[in-house]
Amino acid sequence: MINRRHIRVKVMQSIYAMQQSHSDDLVKEEKFLKHSIQKMYDLYVLNLQLLVEVQKLARKRIELSKKKILATKEELNPNTKFIDNKLLNLLNESVSLEGYVELNKLNYWDLDDEYIKILLDELQKSDMYAKYMDTVEDSFNVDRAFVIDFFREIVAPNEKLADYFEDKMISWIDDIPFVNTWILKTLNKQKANKPFILGSLYKDSDDQKFVADLFNKTMLNQHKYEEDIKEKTPNWEADRIADIDMIIIKMAITEFLHFASIPSRVSINEYIEVAKDYSTNKSGYFINGVLDKLAKDYLASNKMVKIGRGLL
Repeated sequence: MINRRHIRVKVMQSIYAMQQSHSDDLVKEEKFLKHSIQKMYDLYVLNLQLLVEVQKLARKRIELSKKKILATKEELNPNTKFIDNKLLNLLNESVSLEGYVELNKLNYWDLDDEYIKILLDELQKSDMYAKYMDTVEDSFNVDRAFVIDFFREIVAPNEKLADYFEDKMISWIDDIPFVNTWILKTLNKQKANKPFILGSLYKDSDDQKFVADLFNKTMLNQHKYEEDIKEKTPNWEADRIADIDMIIIKMAITEFLHFASIPSRVSINEYIEVAKDYSTNKSGYFINGVLDKLAKDYLASNKMVKIGRGLL
């Protein structure tokens, strides 16, 4: 499921795109933001389905080899450890995975099956594959560990696949690292003899509501924050502050003033981490200093009121 940090990133990207395009249509931009997050879930499903398709291709190749007129002994009696992989079979048999693919018409691998071939070829040439196929132990844990290694070492780093995803949807290039981690966690949590069921995109309704609230409240109140920011950055003209840094500061102020249950220190730490990934090397220090001063002033003037978890 998507976490709060990635929600913040998606909101930040939407605000930045809206500013760059000089759009003022909040309704349209909010719809696009939610669409972008939903498409990230599609990317998650496509990667899981890709693992299934690689196994299917391996099975198909084995069946074709058996039908050769001059089939070798090895081709007639192949090692079926990979096509019998217990975790991949659970994915293949998953009603929820198959249902989501069909419902959302995610027929990417039917149309672009060359990526399946690329991954299977790379896998079968690897030492990892040879070691796995020679493993005597037949257990779910061994099968799961192999699939995790396959995804982590071959699928996730594949540049051709990353380029393909970027061509399909530009926002996916930023989503790939998060989705890869999400998939590894999913595979690691899967239990033997338990059907694979797709998890939810959001942890709960609060996280889903957080998307729209953070976006809209930041956009509607951002001009009110500029004087406060100016007071805390006397040596900086507004146009000297990086666009992303300014957006991050405004989003954090929104959390200070409009999200009573989120501790101010949590907001500060989260946006420092976002800045490390999406802004300059020194942005984290700058943002930390500005937000720390603002939080103290808002608290002293009672503009920032926290309740429940927000008090921690």
